[in-house]
Amino acid sequence: MKNEKTIHIIGAGVSGLAAAITLNRAGYKATVLESSDQVGGRLKTDHVDGQIFDHGFQVLLESYPAVDEFLSLQQLDVTRFSPGSYIFNEGKKSKLGDASRDRSFLMPTVLSGVGSLKDKWKVFSLSRKLKQKSLQDIFAAPETTTQKYLEDYGFSTKIIEQFFRPFYAGIFLESELSTSSRMFEFIFKMFAVGAATLPKGGIQSVAQQMSEGLSDDQLRLNAQVQEVVGETITLQDDSTLQSDFTIIAAAAGNIVPNLPKDDIKWKKTTNVYFKTDHDGFGEPIIGLVANKQSLINNFHFMHDVYSGHEKVLSVTVVGDHGLDDDQLASRLREELKKEVDIKVGEPLKVYHVNKALPDLESVNYSMPATETQLTENIYLAGDILSNGSLNAAILNGKAAAQAVISKIEDGVLM
Repeated sequence: MKNEKTIHIIGAGVSGLAAAITLNRAGYKATVLESSDQVGGRLKTDHVDGQIFDHGFQVLLESYPAVDEFLSLQQLDVTRFSPGSYIFNEGKKSKLGDASRDRSFLMPTVLSGVGSLKDKWKVFSLSRKLKQKSLQDIFAAPETTTQKYLEDYGFSTKIIEQFFRPFYAGIFLESELSTSSRMFEFIFKMFAVGAATLPKGGIQSVAQQMSEGLSDDQLRLNAQVQEVVGETITLQDDSTLQSDFTIIAAAAGNIVPNLPKDDIKWKKTTNVYFKTDHDGFGEPIIGLVANKQSLINNFHFMHDVYSGHEKVLSVTVVGDHGLDDDQLASRLREELKKEVDIKVGEPLKVYHVNKALPDLESVNYSMPATETQLTENIYLAGDILSNGSLNAAILNGKAAAQAVISKIEDGVLM
């Protein structure tokens, strides 16, 4: 290793881990400081009696460019979701999906009452168009809201309300479809060319696999950083570390003096796991509730995803609901029975994720390495710099590391 410079990374989420891996590959050894007792950042999974409970429903899109570079889907032993969903609306159940990837979706999609045949043709044409559109062109396009984008493309109100709104509300964590059209095109393209997946060990396995590429002495857990000034890192216990270069893959405003405090807006979600006697759908697939008055956005059966898992239903609620856990569970039980005719028991777990996704008005694909430098010694990473995705988090960690490498080797940023 090239040890002439001391490098620290603050935060052991996927962005910080990607930075450490990138430095390792270039022959530089960095120490990762993580305030909690585990890696993953916002990727969290609880294991209870052999059962898996992710903190919020998150999937790994196998088509993310960062996946091939930093992860092994084979070693993660991922389950791939079917390329479609069941949509529940006014007592009716419809199956809608991408027949180009799974021909079993063809007739159910054509015959479903979700949108007109014209709408379904437009979905196909949009898929074909975005498969051919480069990521560079997607993120260089003028931005509008997803709602306006869909309207301008000619989709009917019916398919927007019954499919696009519930489906993308679960991804963007907002039901108004106010998210940037760039993000819509990016996610649509990712779904069109690859599957949504979940690792066998839960979503936190993504970060755990990345951390396996680091040596034991590169990762310091329970290391809370109080302040970063120049080449000095002060920990919560007032001890200090000297650092030639520091990459902050966390909220920099909380630890760098004279920066605005962490005023980033965050999108919220609540994830509730229920016991159930329902056998499930018989395949890993998402259920959507199209009723805008319903708190339920999406749900899936854990035993459809994980072989041997107990019969458990995962339900996602987007945004604020103002209910305590008992009130929320009662409301969701009523909605599940009314909207989808599923009976559930008591909740096993309730997770309130207050910082699920950064709420960004404008998005970019990833930060150029030249734009990650904050000061002479400090560099920034994280998805908050670009867009709320695992792909952006990983690539921004890589970019910050590349900037440090360039500074060391060339004396200037690339």
